[in-house]
Amino acid sequence: MTTTSPERSSQQATLTALCGLAGALALGVLPISTWLIHGDSIGSLLAREAISWCSALAILLWLTLVERLPLSSIGFRRPTWKSVLWGVLAAIVLTAILVLEFSVVAPLLHLDTAPILAGQRAILNTPYWYRILLVLRAAVVEEILFRGYLIEKVRQLSKSTAIAVVVSVAAFTYAHLSGWGPAHLIVVGAGGLVFALFYVWRRDLPSNMLAHFLADAAGLLTQ
Repeated sequence: MTTTSPERSSQQATLTALCGLAGALALGVLPISTWLIHGDSIGSLLAREAISWCSALAILLWLTLVERLPLSSIGFRRPTWKSVLWGVLAAIVLTAILVLEFSVVAPLLHLDTAPILAGQRAILNTPYWYRILLVLRAAVVEEILFRGYLIEKVRQLSKSTAIAVVVSVAAFTYAHLSGWGPAHLIVVGAGGLVFALFYVWRRDLPSNMLAHFLADAAGLLTQ
């Protein structure tokens, strides 16, 4: 009977974590769905959403089948009333920060918020059911890629929570680089920081997903 030494097991865990982290960064940051699917028809939009869901599924399969780790290792746990409560409170805090950025920070820095409003109008012109799917996908997929998996893998490899938070915020912001202008990047960066710190504090991925969903829904599903 052959046995695997602890050192070799550690090296293998490090290698699989590195590969998984590289995959998560590539799937989260690179605009793969827009490379593969062109156009703005509902069919094209849904196809791009499906690719995003597949990206998250690929990371979860890597985690469970290759790394042989449970979903709880990236913060998946059964939601409780505390998950809901903290998720709602985090969404309120994030919404307040966004309002502050629009009303104070953007005018102070003379940032143009017109691209953000134009992008929001474009989304609001899509069917309501599609907007629900869009917000749900952002809440679930982005929290898996940029918070749960990315933070845990960077923390595992670097032994530093601070580095994990910085990488998470940087990757999340970079993923929105082709979005709605500099003002939007400030909003995204602030949101990414709130979500990352919230995850590190609670390590409750469903709560993060709820907070993300409610924060996006405030701008895209209430009109």
